[in-house]
Amino acid sequence: MRITKTIETIFQRYLPSPFTIAVLLTVLTIVLATFFTRPEEIATFDYLVDVLSFWEDGIWNSGLLVFAYQMMLILVLGHVLVLSKPMNSLIMTLTKSVTNTTNAVVLVSVTTMLVAFFNWGLGLIFGAILARKVGERAQEHNIPINYPLVGAAGYVGLMVWHGGISGSAPSKVAEQGHLLEMMNGVLTVDQFGKVPEVITSSSTIFSWWNLLLFAILLVLIPLVLRFLAKKATPTKLNLPKYQFDKINKATLEGAEKLDHSSIVAISFGVLLLIVFFIQYAKNVSSLANIQISPNMLNFFMLGLAIVLHGNFKSFLNAVEEAIKGTSGILIQFPLYFGIMGIMKSSGMVGMISEGFVAVANETTLPIYTFFSAGLVNIFVPSGGGQWAVQGPIVIQSAIELGVPLPKAVMALSYGDQITNMLQPFWALPLLGITRLKAKEILPYTIILMAVGIAVYVLGLLLL
Repeated sequence: MRITKTIETIFQRYLPSPFTIAVLLTVLTIVLATFFTRPEEIATFDYLVDVLSFWEDGIWNSGLLVFAYQMMLILVLGHVLVLSKPMNSLIMTLTKSVTNTTNAVVLVSVTTMLVAFFNWGLGLIFGAILARKVGERAQEHNIPINYPLVGAAGYVGLMVWHGGISGSAPSKVAEQGHLLEMMNGVLTVDQFGKVPEVITSSSTIFSWWNLLLFAILLVLIPLVLRFLAKKATPTKLNLPKYQFDKINKATLEGAEKLDHSSIVAISFGVLLLIVFFIQYAKNVSSLANIQISPNMLNFFMLGLAIVLHGNFKSFLNAVEEAIKGTSGILIQFPLYFGIMGIMKSSGMVGMISEGFVAVANETTLPIYTFFSAGLVNIFVPSGGGQWAVQGPIVIQSAIELGVPLPKAVMALSYGDQITNMLQPFWALPLLGITRLKAKEILPYTIILMAVGIAVYVLGLLLL
């Protein structure tokens, strides 16, 4: 398809790496803040020094650095869970039902979206490995399938993740005091009084309207893939077996036995899970007041991952494999925090919010937020980084126009996730595992993106 070749060319030739984009956005923000927010009584050079100070303060904001580490753990622990033997067995069991492209794409898309709703890192790697194993089974049993379409089905979890349990924005606003800290110094005294300490997960992730939109996509996306599968031609396959278990089988001596002991590892993992239920039972004790924070999710996944791997050696090998995918978060997030520091301290958040308020109303602000978030995601391909930069703007605009804060938060979440079907950054792990190319899955993911946009826009307008 000509359009997908054009898109791939644009991303490859004209769009630099996400880190370079973060640097360019930083420079742009410094320039804009210096010339458009400078008080008249302060000289330009002196104010530039102030702006650079705002930037440095933002980079090392302790609360935001904790946020970055939380997001890294969400990705790593989700990946680690997929690399456990029980998950391997589950994937192998699922692939046994594959007989053609039609049932393959339905199987892969449905399971991937369900898993991604729980954890985006888990869903990303689960979908990639499931698609790869479907390809291997088709190759082994001479089953004709369209492998790129199966690969696209394995990526659809990234179009629902931000509305799920590990979504950066809804999970952070459910954390005690996060909103108050983020909006402190941004809002007027009257506006600040309207900011709640938490926005519960019951009003965002587990709201009836968010679950309804997820359910619609859970049905609609497989149906669209099924329709495409009936028209798709089979592709040739040449896939070596993807290996899960990388534990060295050398003779164990002395303390090494502890690393391989299932008793020690499972006992510790169970201890973590017991502490989890004791510590966080209050967070889910009431259906009307569920609060799922990143710390809560990571604590649960840590205990579960250790139990499923069965020994520390397997767990640590999986961590070593998974940690490679966190480099973007580790090095890019501080730059986004610096941008947020400039925008917050210079007053740019208020200026941009006023622009939104001038052209939007209570009905249209969520739609503006959705599309602007989708555009920002192309340049800031990280839900957490995007929340750090765009979150204050969305919250202030919503307060000024009387838009319910849960709806505003989810509008940003929907917009951020939907253009993952266009932005190939998070597809890189999937492409590496499946041995597909971006141009092979883009024709299908673009169609799915259009379907998702229609569902989310109608949802934000009608629900």
